[in-house]
Amino acid sequence: MKNTMEEWRVALFVLLAALVPRSLQDKDSKEWWYTNSNDLQKLSNNEPSLDTNNTSSNVTVQLGGTAFLHCRVKNLGERTISWVRRRDWHILTSGMFTYTNDERFQVLHAEGSDDWTLQIKYVQKRDNGTYECQVATGGGVVSQFVTLHIVVPEAFILGSGEHHVDLGSIISLVCIIDKSPQPPQYVFWYHNERMINYDTARGGVSVDTEPGAKTQSRLTIRGAQDTDSGNYTCSASNTEPASIFVFVSEGDKMAAISRRKSSSGSGIDVMLWFVVLPLLVIASR
Repeated sequence: MKNTMEEWRVALFVLLAALVPRSLQDKDSKEWWYTNSNDLQKLSNNEPSLDTNNTSSNVTVQLGGTAFLHCRVKNLGERTISWVRRRDWHILTSGMFTYTNDERFQVLHAEGSDDWTLQIKYVQKRDNGTYECQVATGGGVVSQFVTLHIVVPEAFILGSGEHHVDLGSIISLVCIIDKSPQPPQYVFWYHNERMINYDTARGGVSVDTEPGAKTQSRLTIRGAQDTDSGNYTCSASNTEPASIFVFVSEGDKMAAISRRKSSSGSGIDVMLWFVVLPLLVIASR
């Protein structure tokens, strides 16, 4: 291996000698060889290199947020940094120029800085994927890959798909916002199509929200009325909403509904018994 490297070095020197004017070759050849060898070493040391120790290869951003994909390059010199979207090989930026009609994309770079940041505003689900920061060098192209993960927070209301309350009692619904890197700035509650967070006309309505890793929002409606029946939806910014149907009725009606469900189940059990019994008799013969 050592001999091979020496052969390559000699071949390179021969090539350089062929390119140098004869007047220079007539000088002390030994001095010329060492001078150019040192120049080549300096040139090699000045090649662009990617600083991957201070950049992240995975970036997670909530739907609708702003993504910052960092790329730090040392010894860039006169060369140009380009950002490429890998899913369609589209060149998004080259230097400070943007090569896409999507105005959400922009490169951020401060003069004298090694950082060339691709900024994506109002990220969408389709922005999910891998992006490549690349720069051409004497030995080819060096690249850094950054994978962007778009997360969509989800809301869910505790309980089943429907909620039964007595007339005059309290409606209490709890909504949980999950998979949100940052707590939502607001949580809105809707009764059918009407937002009721600040429903002063109805009165007795309050919303208490506790932000956190799993934001919790509680809707309380006092003195439930017939008109409070309907669909209730919990919604936050850039979040999949959740809904539940609330039935408000008098206590005796609730009992009747319960009895109907119970009797319906009993009737099915009796019918099944009349079907199974003859089969058992036949099988015993």
